[in-house]
Amino acid sequence: MSPRRSYDQYCSAARALDLVGDRWTLLIVRELLAGPRRYTDLHADLPGVSTDVLASRLKDMERDGLATRRRLPPPGVAYVYELTARGRELLPVLQALGAWGESALGERRPTDALRAHWFALPLLRGLDGGSAGLVEVRLEEGEFHVRVGALGDGPVYGEGPAPEEPDARLSFDSETCAMVERGELTLRDAVRQGRVEVVGEGALAKELLDV
Repeated sequence: MSPRRSYDQYCSAARALDLVGDRWTLLIVRELLAGPRRYTDLHADLPGVSTDVLASRLKDMERDGLATRRRLPPPGVAYVYELTARGRELLPVLQALGAWGESALGERRPTDALRAHWFALPLLRGLDGGSAGLVEVRLEEGEFHVRVGALGDGPVYGEGPAPEEPDARLSFDSETCAMVERGELTLRDAVRQGRVEVVGEGALAKELLDV
């Protein structure tokens, strides 16, 4: 385990960066907001991270009380990592950081990796302030689901279709998805313009269709 590094400054921002300022740490948090993940899954969804760095960051996060490691019950044989309550408190930090970085996103570069579930946090920002509920999202890159207004210990989002009947199903094309992620178009404006298909009987669907 790497020794703790510190800015040695009596400042809450500096103390926070002591814990999450290393490269990859906040992106690991982004992945673990989906719930328990195996090391191999984390490595697959963090293209560019080396196995040594990922292992080191996970150990640091365990030491600092941001994540825990546990073995799956039988018949599972794998270990998974998951966020602690302290780690889940980083959701609004990632939300604010993502909103701040929208203007720097620009067009996708040929070297940019992309996973469908990376759109979960921008989508949650777009749904903020409305009803709570489960939303299934279909993109050209794949499917994922988000829990709007999720509280407690549960995951904020997950890969694949919703585990139960969602309150709303949303379908985006790549151009609309990119525009929403870059902050050029709000989710509700995209629905109003017919760029997002909304299906469902829940309160979230009705709110979006009544924009």
